[in-house]
Amino acid sequence: MLKTPIIHPQLLNALGKCGHKGQILIADSNYAYGSNVSDKAEIIYLNLAPGLLDAQTVLKKVLECINVESASMMQAPADFENEAEKSYREILGTDIPIDFLERYAFYDRVKSEATSLVIATGETRRFANIILTVGVVK
Repeated sequence: MLKTPIIHPQLLNALGKCGHKGQILIADSNYAYGSNVSDKAEIIYLNLAPGLLDAQTVLKKVLECINVESASMMQAPADFENEAEKSYREILGTDIPIDFLERYAFYDRVKSEATSLVIATGETRRFANIILTVGVVK
């Protein structure tokens, strides 16, 4: 029996294949998985129902398995209070910077060959998509 923070076999396999500088998208429930993902990326569906599983839970578990050197989020409108960003900053701490990309630049980054894994979540907060760049073993 596995004694790791993640026991989902497909997710463990996909994380094991992610190399340094590879990208992982943790996607909210509004993300267009059919049209805004690299053809080479593996999609793992953890979106059982709205709110299950939420993106911050997935992020916490992924961080227990791999090193992350940076993160990117889609830039929200200026008048939007992004609660997802606040929770991610809390989880990532000060050592992992988050940069913000314009909507179509974000989609282009996810469609790049560097994105090897997309994790579909039941996250219902808007602008909760986050791209993780895999870091080296510390």
